[in-house]
Amino acid sequence: MDDFARLLKESWTLVEEHRERLSDHFYARLFLLDPGLRNLFPVQMTGQGDRILEAIVTASQTVGDPESFDEYLRALGRDHRKFHVDAAHYATMGVALLDALRSTAGDGWNLEYDQAWRDAYAAISEKMLAGAAADENPPYWHAEVLTHQRHGSDTAVLTCRALQHPLPWKAGQYVSVEVPRHLPRVWRTYSVANAPNDDNVLEFHVRTPGAGWVSGALVRRVKPGDLIRVAAPMGSMTLDRSSDRDILCVAGGVGLAPIKALVEELASYNRTRWVHVFYGARTEADLYGLAALRELVAQHPWLSVTPACSEDPDFDGELGDISEVVSRYGPWTTHDCYVSGSAPMVRATLRVLAADDVPPERTRYDTFGSI
Repeated sequence: MDDFARLLKESWTLVEEHRERLSDHFYARLFLLDPGLRNLFPVQMTGQGDRILEAIVTASQTVGDPESFDEYLRALGRDHRKFHVDAAHYATMGVALLDALRSTAGDGWNLEYDQAWRDAYAAISEKMLAGAAADENPPYWHAEVLTHQRHGSDTAVLTCRALQHPLPWKAGQYVSVEVPRHLPRVWRTYSVANAPNDDNVLEFHVRTPGAGWVSGALVRRVKPGDLIRVAAPMGSMTLDRSSDRDILCVAGGVGLAPIKALVEELASYNRTRWVHVFYGARTEADLYGLAALRELVAQHPWLSVTPACSEDPDFDGELGDISEVVSRYGPWTTHDCYVSGSAPMVRATLRVLAADDVPPERTRYDTFGSI
């Protein structure tokens, strides 16, 4: 297995800096082999290739950890049911992938690399198909938007009710969302911002600094009564109910969503664990969820919330990047830690926790962008 993993990582260095070319070749070959597959993808392909290739690459890099390999791929297979992908499609994708890798890598490619990727893709597709076959849930849920509240020009909090079937998620997980009325066949992942409930209602926190595609539609175009689609939940940033350690939660911006869900779940059973939430944004106006957090603090004596602003000198609270604020209150060595936000924010916070010697297995994180 070690040699197998080495070959995959070694060969990936030949194409890593040419991902756009790899993606272009992959899709050109894929649609040439099976033109009907084009109908499974959005009209505008921008960004779609990166997401699918990222999934395949992530899977190939986990082969040295069989447990994670299996769990990740089965979840990925369940998620890909929303694209109506079947076994024949996986086979065609495998041919296109190998052809794209060979073409992009050039003369550095060899038979050992080729066989390693063949074996890796066979394992990847087998696990994904098994995960899809074992899932008794629908490929996606239709959900009706119930409420939609804007916070400034680029942020919205909305709730929706999944229709027809219960949607089984855990606090801290994320789902893929499609807005078929405005952007058919375009999906984007969002953390669910509330704990599971009998009403089958999900809450999302969405920010779109630019055009934003799906995020832009959810913030600016969706309204109560509209229908969206929600795919199967994924992610492992969930609570360890067997632990008796206190908990640190660090949220930046709309990274508050999964943290809020975790706190809500803790509110249903926790009596003994102290929970410290650090919530950061650029300005006080960006702390859109602070009032709701303070309501939870008033109800639960084990919960504390420390807000911080990085660019608002008039804010009556902690000043600085949230990672810096967290470091002032440490050490956090004896805590279970949950971190959610932008990639730079998560990286900075993970460095703080590493400096406090927090064991890696006690840290779970969710990031918006590449770590």
